[in-house]
Amino acid sequence: MRRFGITLGDPCGIGTEITLKALYANRAYQEAALLFGSRSMLDYYNERLGYDFRFNAIRTIEECRGGFINVYDPYQTEREAIEIGKVTALGGHIAFLSVINAIAFARRGEITSVVTAPLNKEALHLAGHRYAGHTEIFAEYTKGEHYAMLLYSERLKAIHVSTHMSLRKACDAVTRERVLTVIRLAHETMRKVGYERPRIAVAGLNPHAGENGLFGDEEIEEIIPAIEAARAEGMEVDGPIAPDTVFLKAVEGAWDIVVAMYHDQGHIPLKLLAFDSGVNITVGLDVIRTSVDHGTAFDIADRLIAREDSLLEAIKIAMLL
Repeated sequence: MRRFGITLGDPCGIGTEITLKALYANRAYQEAALLFGSRSMLDYYNERLGYDFRFNAIRTIEECRGGFINVYDPYQTEREAIEIGKVTALGGHIAFLSVINAIAFARRGEITSVVTAPLNKEALHLAGHRYAGHTEIFAEYTKGEHYAMLLYSERLKAIHVSTHMSLRKACDAVTRERVLTVIRLAHETMRKVGYERPRIAVAGLNPHAGENGLFGDEEIEEIIPAIEAARAEGMEVDGPIAPDTVFLKAVEGAWDIVVAMYHDQGHIPLKLLAFDSGVNITVGLDVIRTSVDHGTAFDIADRLIAREDSLLEAIKIAMLL
């Protein structure tokens, strides 16, 4: 198994806990994983969970050792300095440094992919790192002409035309060029994970997909031309489909993936159906990145009840990609 990276996310949240639980659940991952995050928190949760993992601190890939879980700690600090369950600048800073160092290892070809445990956007901003989330950090520190967020689960998959922006701005982001780009990314990614000819549905932006211009003209002026262009390139694409029915029909098997027009249009059905097992994928960049599809869960941090299901799925999808 080739080596892959896992960032532990905000140390004040559940990232370290679910990472150790995932490695305990699948022993094959233990030597293949390179962890990026706080070593002191790993020691703390290793004891709290009753595990007997041995950690090896590294600065270069050559220092990785067999029989250990290898760790790159980007900002060494004592366990007592980390306030579990709270939004802090220190937590945001450690999370940020973990991500950009993992990206650096991936871009050098030293790890195959980066799997990310959750960070907190407020903590990130408190630390002075003005990003909306993981997707935007990866876009900044990797290469790729276009990128998009794709939520992946066994029952439903959705890729987004826009993500972390206001709804008012998201409507303006629905352009022919962007919709066509996201359709192409959906087609390419689904082929990578084994769909020979992906069936793609494109959701409308407006109620009833605009009802022939009665409720808005974005479908006529932007979305339909993008769909027609994608079909001309040989892709199997339907739409625009009314947003209130497209996800139900996809779950029932009509399509393999849905192109959602904005953040909540795609996130709400995915989190309803697969909150504990969904995977967040950033597609279109030169570094493979998958992530859990949930947050830092400060409210349950250190209670040892967080579930590792989504992280295990994220690792599996990263390997497929």
